[in-house]
Amino acid sequence: MNSFFRDISYKVFKSGDPVYLYIGINAFIFIAMGLVSVILFLSGQQAGFQDQVFAYVGFPADLNKLPFRFYTLLTYQFFHEGLLHILFNMLWLFWMGRIFLDFLKARQFHFVYLGGGFAGALVYLLAFNIFPVFMGSVSNGFVIGSSAAVMAIIVGTATLLPDYSMRLLLFGDVKLKYLAAGYVVLDMISLASANAGGSFAHLGGGLFGFVFIRMLRAGTDWSSMFKRKPKLRVVHKDAKVRSQKSQTQEVDQRQIDAILDKISQSGYDKLSKEEKEILFKASKH
Repeated sequence: MNSFFRDISYKVFKSGDPVYLYIGINAFIFIAMGLVSVILFLSGQQAGFQDQVFAYVGFPADLNKLPFRFYTLLTYQFFHEGLLHILFNMLWLFWMGRIFLDFLKARQFHFVYLGGGFAGALVYLLAFNIFPVFMGSVSNGFVIGSSAAVMAIIVGTATLLPDYSMRLLLFGDVKLKYLAAGYVVLDMISLASANAGGSFAHLGGGLFGFVFIRMLRAGTDWSSMFKRKPKLRVVHKDAKVRSQKSQTQEVDQRQIDAILDKISQSGYDKLSKEEKEILFKASKH
């Protein structure tokens, strides 16, 4: 049992894998909330414990509450209501996250996941304060769940690798571009449902993932702000060495861009062994 918990602890906190980190945090909070709820229920005390917690960690629709609950921009992404809510979010985060990290860096994953959550919350806030249909729900409305962050990973991965295929039960091989498009359509239809707020958040997260990858393909990496700056500055005396190193990096980047273009046109399966190896090595730097 001890080795089991050590393995889990290593994967979540020490492996450096952001997929395991976010799944671990979400699962821990969900289990802790569930256990406390059971204890309180059996002791005859606060049966509505979860609802009370959600009211303070959920992102509010009321602009007047936001200055006092600004922290919910982050906390709402890690709380879920119900087993199916967290189960499907974590499954899609694992499946799509593994593909994402095969081609991009952990730093970029963190940026897309958290940025998608922030974008989802802001779109939710705007929708509830702009559209008249939500006027009666603003004062008590809030959103919880990692769905916006997960949607950012799904759409971002599909934008990067549109012709990459996943095998789904009952559907067989499905290209990521169709999978992401299906999710977007379902969320657009759900804007007229009881979970309209969640659907707005999903669409906001998906839009963030799409824009991030489009900007990345254009040469702008928003996640570069997360780069660690070296403590020591290495100065080469020979300017020729610097020039050669810079040229090598440019060639490597052109190779990676060419490979990603090939994936977009022909799919991942059409890559040669050498091209797959280049992408794998690049994702580790």
